Amino acid sequence: MAAPLSAWLAEVPVASLKDLRLFKGVETYLLEALIARSATRSLVAGECLLSPAMINQYMYLILEGRLRVHLGSPENPPIYLLGPGECSGEISFMDSERPSAHVIAEADTQVLCLHRDLVLELIERSSKAMHNLLGILCERMRRGNQLIVDTERNANVDTLTGLFNRRRLEQLFERESTRCAFNRQPLSLLMLDVDHFKRYNDTHGHLAGDYALCLVANTLRDQLRPKDSMARYGGEEFVILLPEIDRDEAIAIAERLRQSLAEIKDFYSPCGKLPGVTVSIGLAQMRKADSLDELVGRADKSLYQAKDAGRNRISG
Repeated sequence: MAAPLSAWLAEVPVASLKDLRLFKGVETYLLEALIARSATRSLVAGECLLSPAMINQYMYLILEGRLRVHLGSPENPPIYLLGPGECSGEISFMDSERPSAHVIAEADTQVLCLHRDLVLELIERSSKAMHNLLGILCERMRRGNQLIVDTERNANVDTLTGLFNRRRLEQLFERESTRCAFNRQPLSLLMLDVDHFKRYNDTHGHLAGDYALCLVANTLRDQLRPKDSMARYGGEEFVILLPEIDRDEAIAIAERLRQSLAEIKDFYSPCGKLPGVTVSIGLAQMRKADSLDELVGRADKSLYQAKDAGRNRISG
């Protein structure tokens, strides 16, 4: 519920508001005129301040407490937290559109409610206030751009190993297969499977298994060329695209990768010293008009041949 500022200002002088980013450098008399016509609002933890379902005419300046910002649904993890001195609602109140996010009190929070008309009047009379508001809007846009970048990255990267995921592998295959076909260059694909991984998990625990997968990823990707692509295909399976590499060279690369892991008898992890792992590798060469599924399917058959022959070896 909105309340007059008088009680709050009895303890905190107007001059102290000039330290907040929005009001830095703004003349005291203009600030006094603004807050005399504004009010505060107290929110209890979990109370919604803004949502896409409501029209917003206010910019809210946090005086005490914290707000969390959720995209899509309040049940989604917050994309960031806002603390004292920061603003919320500045974009929706400027463009008169509905808010793009849910803004919810993280704890008991007090905000200064600045109506759109009052803020527009302030920036007309104070170039410093306009400069401050533009800075806040630019920062919010940068946060949004970074969120897009991070979201796109997370959509393409396996969160455990940091390798590309299956979605990104499909995109890379389309690009590399087209390029190699156009230049009449070969393209090889390696499919790797960690040997006896279920037994490893059962013996040492699933957390140890996660560290073993990270060992595979970190050991192998450091030995690849920038144009090669390694992806976690699923579970303990990995795929490596080798553009411009023929079968003989691909076998040599696969053997080098296999041996580099086989030489690691044990490694240190946050859960202690763990035994290393080995991999079986299947090889396939791209044929004309191959899809990724067809190429992976042939590599997978070769992989099972390597497993049937005793594991820790290459087939194809």
